[in-house]
Amino acid sequence: MRFQVPGTAIGVLVQDTKSGIKMRDFKRNIGQLLIIGFDGTKMSPRLASLLTKIQPAGVILFARNITGAEQTHTLLRECQKCVATPLFTCVDLEGGTVDRFRNVIGSAPSPAEVFATGRRALFRKHGRVIGENCRALGINVDFAPVLDLAYEASRAVMSSRAVSDDPNQVVIYAREFLRGLGDAGVLGCGKHFPGLGEATLDTHHELSNVEKPLRKLWQEDMVPYRKLRRELPMFMVSHAAFPAVTKERTPASLSKKWITDILRQKIGYRGLICSDDLEMGGVLAAGSIEQVMIGHIRAGGDLGLICHREDFILRAHEALVREAERDGRFARRVRESARRVLAFKSKKARGRGRHTAPTSVRVEKLTRQLWEFSEEIRLARLARADNKKECA
Repeated sequence: MRFQVPGTAIGVLVQDTKSGIKMRDFKRNIGQLLIIGFDGTKMSPRLASLLTKIQPAGVILFARNITGAEQTHTLLRECQKCVATPLFTCVDLEGGTVDRFRNVIGSAPSPAEVFATGRRALFRKHGRVIGENCRALGINVDFAPVLDLAYEASRAVMSSRAVSDDPNQVVIYAREFLRGLGDAGVLGCGKHFPGLGEATLDTHHELSNVEKPLRKLWQEDMVPYRKLRRELPMFMVSHAAFPAVTKERTPASLSKKWITDILRQKIGYRGLICSDDLEMGGVLAAGSIEQVMIGHIRAGGDLGLICHREDFILRAHEALVREAERDGRFARRVRESARRVLAFKSKKARGRGRHTAPTSVRVEKLTRQLWEFSEEIRLARLARADNKKECA
């Protein structure tokens, strides 16, 4: 899969002798542990200063940043000009309730709606249509698919984001969705490890404790991660706590047992591991932004997401620098993740192609394609429901 950034020749610019990454300075490489969000719909001196100072691994856009296709493409191109290495340009775009492009291109069907058709070709098409929309606007990473199981306990929180309470069915949908994203040249990210299926509280606002033993989690919630470990380039770790596993109420995103011992060693995952948004109430209940950023990296994470507040981004970045200067073991942990992120970018940086800004004709075509796909989903669901009635 080609990894491209709008308006930028792709290639990793910093390397060192061990991993192919020449470390220009320690502070700059620490920025590779951050994906950041911001306010505004266009480049500003303040945003340019932040990006230049932090040199983050990526940026993430939300509806507040997106008013049009060409505007979004231009914004991402301007972000890239401030950063020396290729950016992960990210968005949460699952379809249904989580759809940042709704007001620009149109509404995409939810995962649950697509899954209800029972047709694998449509699962893959879901990923491809969403991926093509991402690609057109300059996005190269979609934080999807959701791998959480659709249990009754989390229904009020997850709604149509989760597709099934059968982990093997979740794998079928997710695998095809990922292939569709890949067809469009976009990277996916499985979330929210180790699983929010039994979480009754929304981790955006508070810490959710999942009282489920490791054996059951391994046999149920973690099945999608185990089976897709070689296919998913990124995993996102949740802010829920699993006290039956860790013997404490620490969010999984800050847990060495979950990230290093289970995900890296027991499951054998070799891709990138990122946190859910570190501004969420579920993780800030455990400490300050400085503490949770350091805690995620110390636990074995590679990328910390800070999706909004500039002061949090700056504080987290400075905390990482100070802790790495103070603690040699932590400094080695920082280098390990920075190398992994940059090596990943280098591996995906094939060719020197450029994205062109989306024209109005292109946007109209994407909107029409999205509408036609939504109709296809609606008719497929109706046909399946009719077949079930006939068989009853």
